[in-house]
Amino acid sequence: MAYDATGLQRYELSDAQWDRIADLMPRSNPRGGGVWRDHRQVVDGLMWKLNTGAQWRDIPERYGPWQTIYERFVRWRYDGLFERILDRLRLQLDADGRIDVDLWCIDGTSIRASRSAAGGGKRGARTSRPTTRSAAPAGASGPKSIW
Repeated sequence: MAYDATGLQRYELSDAQWDRIADLMPRSNPRGGGVWRDHRQVVDGLMWKLNTGAQWRDIPERYGPWQTIYERFVRWRYDGLFERILDRLRLQLDADGRIDVDLWCIDGTSIRASRSAAGGGKRGARTSRPTTRSAAPAGASGPKSIW
């Protein structure tokens, strides 16, 4: 395992980093029921996943079940949590004079897509049956439907 000088594993948030965003995290499980897994543990697992580019199922067990991290990621994305975090961090950096707002942007061009995302299909995957033309021309009548 790769640890940095502070004893944290690579991609995990330091206490100072966590303190900047901790109050933005949801307070309780909106669906009721049991207690949520610790948000910081889930965020650290999410940072690991996003930085490594690994599959969801490959997230190390120390971050909790991959399904929990995935479901929380989807929920937080839908609820706008990441936009609120980004806004806060941008405002803090701007107040400290550390960014130029005219140059502030996020570039998503390096996001890798699989072959099947481009319509190429997966290797060895079964293809669907081809669409067959109407048998009507062989019977000397016009087609009765659109294919």
